[in-house]
Amino acid sequence: MTAATDPTLRTAALAALEAAINRALALDPAALQALGRLSGYVFAIDCTAPALQVYLQPGTNGLRLMGHYDGPVTTRVTGVASDFTQLASARDPAAALINGQLILEGDSGPLIELQKILAGLELDWEAPLVDSLGDVVGHQLAQLLRTAFTTGGNLSRSLARQLDEFIHEEARLSPPRLEVEDFYRDVQALEQRVERLQSRVNRLRRRLQQATG
Repeated sequence: MTAATDPTLRTAALAALEAAINRALALDPAALQALGRLSGYVFAIDCTAPALQVYLQPGTNGLRLMGHYDGPVTTRVTGVASDFTQLASARDPAAALINGQLILEGDSGPLIELQKILAGLELDWEAPLVDSLGDVVGHQLAQLLRTAFTTGGNLSRSLARQLDEFIHEEARLSPPRLEVEDFYRDVQALEQRVERLQSRVNRLRRRLQQATG
């Protein structure tokens, strides 16, 4: 069972990452020009662990990151965070897609081009993350992202676990799993009590109808 991320923090994090990418693109005219050739494409990233959905829309002025998008999607990729990290930092993205665990829907060509453009950027994660999320949370998340994207595509299970724990516990981007499980147990118990109460009401209604019939 996955928990939904906090919309406010998710929006802030996406804005920070978008700013980091576009700052790097502004310093790399060739990369920005290459990105402009992908105008009109939209890429959907469906991360299942931790649960997060992001849409990427390249353009001549940079890259947009969106939490919601209602239009047609060129390519949709589904998988866990560690699989996306491996793709993002892979030297051969086509091989990473073929040999990895990601599920791909749509055209892989534009996605591979986008990966090559972004992989060549020198990203400053910390400044925009600190601006959006504060010193402590921004610095911690920046450290995790730096580690993730400098492992040559070999993101360890421990790092993936650290990222998941950070999202759930440190940044509170989503509730801890135990809290979610407790919540759903409470909901199920409430449903059972409501069902029992409804049964009692039905029995009383039938008795009343028999008494007055």
